[in-house]
Amino acid sequence: MITISNEELRQNIKYLELLSTSYPNITSAVEEVVNLKAILNLPKGTEHFLTDIHGEAEAFNHVMQNASGAIRRKVYEELGSTVSIEDLEELTTLIYYPKEKLELIKKKKDERLLDNWYELTIYRLVRVTRAASSKYTRSKVRKTLPKDFAYIMEELLQEDEHRFNKKEYYTQIIKSLVEYERADLFIIQISQVIKNLTIDHLHIIGDIYDRGPAPHEVMDTLMSQKNLDIQWGNHDILWMGAAAGSQVCVANAVRIALRYANNDVIEEGYGINLLPLATFASKVYKDDECAKFMPKESVQKPFDIDEKLLAKMHKAISIIQFKLEEDVIRKNPSYEMKKRKILNTIDLKDCSIEIEGVRYKLNDSSFPTIEPKNPIKLTNEEKNVIEAITNNFIHSEKLTRHIRFLYAKGSMYCTYNNNLLFHACILLNEDGSFKKKKINGEYYKGKALMDKYDQMAREAYFSKDSSKTSPDFLWFLWCNEDSTLFGKDKMTTFERYFIDDKATHKETLSPYYKLMGKDDGTLAVQILEEFGLDSKDSHIINGHTPVKLSKGERPIKAGGRQLVIDGGFSKAYQKTTGIAGYTLTYNSYGLTLISHNPFESVEKVLKEGFDIKSTKQVIETVTERKRVGDTDTGKTIMDKIYNLEMLISSYKKGIIKQKD
Repeated sequence: MITISNEELRQNIKYLELLSTSYPNITSAVEEVVNLKAILNLPKGTEHFLTDIHGEAEAFNHVMQNASGAIRRKVYEELGSTVSIEDLEELTTLIYYPKEKLELIKKKKDERLLDNWYELTIYRLVRVTRAASSKYTRSKVRKTLPKDFAYIMEELLQEDEHRFNKKEYYTQIIKSLVEYERADLFIIQISQVIKNLTIDHLHIIGDIYDRGPAPHEVMDTLMSQKNLDIQWGNHDILWMGAAAGSQVCVANAVRIALRYANNDVIEEGYGINLLPLATFASKVYKDDECAKFMPKESVQKPFDIDEKLLAKMHKAISIIQFKLEEDVIRKNPSYEMKKRKILNTIDLKDCSIEIEGVRYKLNDSSFPTIEPKNPIKLTNEEKNVIEAITNNFIHSEKLTRHIRFLYAKGSMYCTYNNNLLFHACILLNEDGSFKKKKINGEYYKGKALMDKYDQMAREAYFSKDSSKTSPDFLWFLWCNEDSTLFGKDKMTTFERYFIDDKATHKETLSPYYKLMGKDDGTLAVQILEEFGLDSKDSHIINGHTPVKLSKGERPIKAGGRQLVIDGGFSKAYQKTTGIAGYTLTYNSYGLTLISHNPFESVEKVLKEGFDIKSTKQVIETVTERKRVGDTDTGKTIMDKIYNLEMLISSYKKGIIKQKD
């Protein structure tokens, strides 16, 4: 025990008196110190990193169920030497999807053999659960157990059936579960315990929303997780802005949903009525084929409404978006987006537009709502449409719950166990120095800029004071070249729709990407130290830009200091990337990168045992296994130990009286 001076004890007397209410005497305080010091020596829990999910709920859910292959490895390590491959595969799939797998098994199994199958399966599941819980305290494991079977599971997990003459006791517990028809529920719940114990902490590094069919389902899954953090992506911040009431964010979110034929995310997922837009579009664009606005159809998801109507709605909201964007730019000169004010240069007679000093021919001549003298002015009907939809976004109860969760668990960046996590980039100059950004008369750069953006993003949603940050600031974070969530010089949405010359479509990446691609680790160390991290064993982990493995790109950069784990969860990117995403795990032995092939279906997993084919690459191993004491949690525990030792010293010196 450390020596603590009387002066330090008296300086902390108020806190120690408060602490004494929880630990009223020396014995209770010592007991807790003994427990905490023991915890410091347990292996660190496994962290799981995912990014750029983009609404691909089914693939995301499967990666969550199999913990990027960690559960399969746990099953094979524990049972591989004694159980057939066929039974191992069946057990693994059962853990992933217990309800669905049980239904299939019961249809196939002879009823006379089913009881025996139940008993053997429960026994095996208990063994896997023991293996998964071995690195945790009994207290932590107990908190993971479901109420229904907490006592039974604890008995099975703590008892070795081959010791202490308890084989019959152990066997009878399992037999009774089967006899009283509780085996199904027990299997379902212990499977969830295995999954909860396999992954200790989940990191989502941005872009939950857009492109894929079910971001709302991804959010529901995330809200059921106990330990997680989220680093916002620009697609997330867009929906945060829409929920805050920014019309320009609403228009962008609706446009992207229609582009990928995901209108049901808005209408069914969040209960937002798009009928005003459909009515308006079908009337105003009645004679327009809107060919450039046909949605990107998924082979697995046929359209549930007329694709021509979707195209008209898509064009209508796009024109509204472009008008709103230029109005926001006009009202906010501090955004420095003057070069994106292009609608004012449109020539409807000549069917052309000027962009950055060059005039281009438009591939579309139908602009019924654009006034030549004031191109960015919304018509009364357009105003009514965007106001109605925005009102629905603001008042969607489910969206509100999801966005508040994003704010509660999310941030612009996160430092966790000596790693720096953020979605896209750090603002840098061409020479690698931190770029300064002027906000309200003050300059910010590096970590201070990220902190300022974080504060303004919260203010934009929660503050009702019109003199504070506007919800439109979240649109700035969506697409501005000085946004650390975007990382490009511009977003060329207008050009991609209306100009065939592909040179206008180019979006130049910020210096961060070019410099980090060439970095030998020097720049990465500079960034890590800016965020207060010891660069010796720290890493930058981010997503945002898909790693094009098929073109020779690699996810490990900057001399091993940077890990880019966006490999294409989104189906829209998989032809480019050549894979279906990366995930990363970090356990007590080190960091492991896993690349995944495209996920086919839950049905195939259940019927054929077909799992995602994944390739594991060990990035970094530690010479000495990492313990809880080496983690951020360990630092918190050591602080608590120090405070308890102060309390014990206060009791011994009579500065604070012990209570019986």
